[in-house]
Amino acid sequence: MNNIGIFGSGSWSLALAKVLAEKSEGEEKIHWYFRKKEDIDFFINYKHHPRYLPSLMFSPDKFIFHSEPEALFRSSETVILAIPAAFLHEPLDSVPKALFENKVFFSAVKGIIPSHLLIIGDYLNKVYGVPYSQIGVLTGPCHAEEVAMEKLSYLTVASENENIRNAMANRLRCRYLNTVESDDIFGTELAAVLKNVYAIAAGMCMGLGYGDNFIAVLVSYAIQEMKSFIDRIHPISRDIHASAYVGDLLVTVYSPFSRNRMFGMMIGKGYSVSRARLEMNMVAEGYYSSACVHKICSDLDIKPELAMLVYRVLYEDASASDEIKKILPKLT
Repeated sequence: MNNIGIFGSGSWSLALAKVLAEKSEGEEKIHWYFRKKEDIDFFINYKHHPRYLPSLMFSPDKFIFHSEPEALFRSSETVILAIPAAFLHEPLDSVPKALFENKVFFSAVKGIIPSHLLIIGDYLNKVYGVPYSQIGVLTGPCHAEEVAMEKLSYLTVASENENIRNAMANRLRCRYLNTVESDDIFGTELAAVLKNVYAIAAGMCMGLGYGDNFIAVLVSYAIQEMKSFIDRIHPISRDIHASAYVGDLLVTVYSPFSRNRMFGMMIGKGYSVSRARLEMNMVAEGYYSSACVHKICSDLDIKPELAMLVYRVLYEDASASDEIKKILPKLT
């Protein structure tokens, strides 16, 4: 894990940067890409990000900052991708393909590239030729805000390559962050995509006034649907009840830090989709993932009821209240 680069400057990037900087040794510096040069200047002067996790303070001398994607790639041997999937294609496409060679990539993105309908691992492999043996996934159950507050958290590090997943797991493990290893890069990424969609559904129900008892049944249904979907896409033996799958779903559904839950709650309370998106301070990945999941399901001729319900509300102007009532007979 030499010359690590963080590609992105949102909340999750900040949390990972905190851990990596605290565990850096000697003269080692972390490379860090910010899209806006003025955000770098602010960060250096005030030692925190102007918009995300502003109470989290840093020592800027632990980092080398870049405002050009190519510069970050030239300087890094291991790149952690932490830009929302809906906006990742453009900055990656500005990097010469030769710079993807002989690098290790870890996706901290929880979404699908809309233009290609690919999870990040598949996208890196099919578009940039990165071998799967050089690709890993960082997933939950973990919210950036609690990592920033040093509340005990658990992070799943997945890769088919035992050496790189073990190295990254050791690099991130600390007093307040435990790491669990997995070889299921496809299932963990797909679960991270779906849990955001299901959190929107749960949020809509909360906004509509449904209680904890109902949400528990809804989440139980979501777990079954998640397993069926993932097994159809990548059928291997996996324990869907492990923390990387169900644990990540639960924290996204129930945590007050969940952007997707908040987005769903606003819609349940009567906000239009466009108004809710404007009110959100950060990206709710589930909005974009919902459209991608719908297209994948259409191509495969499968119909996960709960995921399709969310799509209809977000993209077909369906009533959240009416759509939830339609699914009630299916919940057991």
